[in-house]
Amino acid sequence: MPSLRRFFVGLAAIAALVTGVHAQEYPTRPITLIVPFPPGGSTSVVARIIAERLSATLGQQVIVDNRGGAGGTIAARAFVNAPPDGYTIFLGYSGTISIAPSLYPNAGFDPRKDFAPIGRIGSAPAVLVVHPSFPARSVAELIALAKEKPGSVNFGSAGVGSLTHIAAELFASMAGVKLMHIPYKGSGPVLTDLLGGHIPMSFTPIPVAHGPVAVGMLRALAVTSATRTALLPEVPTVAETGLPGYEAVLRYGLLAPKGTPRPIVERLNKELRAALQSEEVLKRLATEGAEPLPSTPEEYAADIDQEETKWSAIVKAAGIKPE
Repeated sequence: MPSLRRFFVGLAAIAALVTGVHAQEYPTRPITLIVPFPPGGSTSVVARIIAERLSATLGQQVIVDNRGGAGGTIAARAFVNAPPDGYTIFLGYSGTISIAPSLYPNAGFDPRKDFAPIGRIGSAPAVLVVHPSFPARSVAELIALAKEKPGSVNFGSAGVGSLTHIAAELFASMAGVKLMHIPYKGSGPVLTDLLGGHIPMSFTPIPVAHGPVAVGMLRALAVTSATRTALLPEVPTVAETGLPGYEAVLRYGLLAPKGTPRPIVERLNKELRAALQSEEVLKRLATEGAEPLPSTPEEYAADIDQEETKWSAIVKAAGIKPE
């Protein structure tokens, strides 16, 4: 029996040695970064910014693979079955990781169990904007108006279950008001109807709204982050203008399949954190309204847990169903 025990201990040591050797050699070929949305949106742009930097520091090309559909769940389901060798990684995104599991009855993955978090990339707030003709000029006035005329205030979103939708539902829940949701297929159509005065308000990505706000075509009431953002420094947060504790931001990060060797996760985390200290990367992320939020794998895992708990409660309380 002792000899058998020594055999298994030796086997484990050999396995650990082999894993360590592979991790030291990693990567020896291109890496695929799966993005759960089509090309063109901010999520894809953020992925390409990070992929370009990692390609340079890892010495192997990081190829962005866009796979849209069903709020990102199609790509996520495929990803969780990828080999845990570090050659297929995933762009974690709030809509897919924190909202979709409760929005879609059969999402096909568990955000807490099926991924090996590598680290956060950053966060991107939205801005609550209204058409200039809308009477409310502050969050407090908006809440008062919505309470005075329940269900009379419409808002547009980029689609059912998008953060621009869920941010408004969180706002309504915390303010104790009823807002009427008008879903669109993306932020572009929302902006068109906002500018035309066909809808009065929306929680809109800052890069989309920044130009119209700057020239007075839209009025910014508040940003959805916990602190003010560099792109709109003069605009207060929702929390400081009427709803203490309110925060609704997109969070981006990198994930590996469950079971990926720890040395590989640590190598990717190290390079990601270094990328987020690059002046060029920070400048490019800022144009997308994203602020860096580097972390350890454990901090990102805790973030995923907290965000899924928060957003699943809103999805259930509001009775939101996928289109």
